[in-house]
Amino acid sequence: MVPHLSVNELAFSYGNNPILKEITFQVEQGGFVVIVGPNGSGKSTLLKNLSAVLTPASGQVFLDGEALYKVTPKELAKKLAVVPQETAVQFPFTVMEAVLMGRMPHQKRFQGDTAEDLAIVKQAMERTNTWHLRERSITEISGGERQRVIVARALAQEPQVLLLDEPTAHLDLQHQMELLHLLQDINENSKVTVLAVLHDLNLAAQFSKYVILLYDSRIYAAGPPEEVLTAQNIREVYGMEVVVTPNELTGRFNIIPVALRDQVSMRKEGLHVHLICGGGTASFLMEQLVQQGYRVSCGVLNIGDSDWTKAKSLGIEVVEEIPFAGIKEETYRLNRQLLDKARVVVVLPIPFGHGNVGNLGQALEACRRGQTVLLVGEEDIRGRDFTGGEAVALYDELLRSGAVVIKQAAQLFPYLKGLAGD
Repeated sequence: MVPHLSVNELAFSYGNNPILKEITFQVEQGGFVVIVGPNGSGKSTLLKNLSAVLTPASGQVFLDGEALYKVTPKELAKKLAVVPQETAVQFPFTVMEAVLMGRMPHQKRFQGDTAEDLAIVKQAMERTNTWHLRERSITEISGGERQRVIVARALAQEPQVLLLDEPTAHLDLQHQMELLHLLQDINENSKVTVLAVLHDLNLAAQFSKYVILLYDSRIYAAGPPEEVLTAQNIREVYGMEVVVTPNELTGRFNIIPVALRDQVSMRKEGLHVHLICGGGTASFLMEQLVQQGYRVSCGVLNIGDSDWTKAKSLGIEVVEEIPFAGIKEETYRLNRQLLDKARVVVVLPIPFGHGNVGNLGQALEACRRGQTVLLVGEEDIRGRDFTGGEAVALYDELLRSGAVVIKQAAQLFPYLKGLAGD
């Protein structure tokens, strides 16, 4: 099956300044693709290449198997409509006249507007909530209203592909959601392929079927939103620490910023803290450590454990195991590799059974190697020992080997700052 839109090895430069390099992807008919990336990553330039406003230095774009740059502008306008980032209009057309311009590719020379044209325009304006503006001059309406008029004009073209460059930029929250729900409806019910540049990663997460993440002139990642908009990818591309949390209302996820770029730099050079945790004992602590710039890892955690979920949402490196299976030697080996890299090991107040007591044994090994081990909670752990005394014995040995007891997790931070030399 021929892809609806295919981009092969596309490259573009402004003079000697390369903007896009080796851009390759395919979109099936009915796709809803969102292009994201930091400022200057080439998002708008890519869209202009896809709409034939710009011609690439190399590479090709195919629409239904036909080379895009060989199609006449009028024929291309019957298949592809564009909503540009800038929507300034110099001439005082009425809103109705502006939207009727979208019918021009379908009209013969000197042909007036037909009843069909007027019906299609009215439908486009009603769908974009601009019909009530039809008699107004387009130079007199607000920027947000003008943006919706330009979308209506694009819909009036009856395109197979709709390209939008920051369509929500001038809209308030209500109209952002209205517009994206409209695009979703057009995409799903009219089978129009949508490619939109968005800055808002949460909007991308909520509405896209496929995300292209641009960085340093190339595609850094591409795929379903949950595979592309990860905490790790956002950290590497945007220099931001974020929490990715499920959205139970939409079935998608939310992206919550928690740390600034300078804190990310500190994180790369700062203290590595390994957490032995579980059952939600470290969820708040993980967020605070990441936000304050520490490098964090944890394990061994059962898949699905609340601390495992939090670690995944923060992009924290975690050693995981299948629940109720016991921790395998190979899994402990992977955890030992993380422990070896950490300067500080923090043992949270979790119950110890035969399935996870090996974590405590590995903390003891780290303590004997000279690493700092911090034990959160009371010294007496008999109420949390379900091993018949093995966990108590390991805990006592940790205390004799120099592990430090900290009664509350909040008291960790002054201690860690002292270790980091702050």
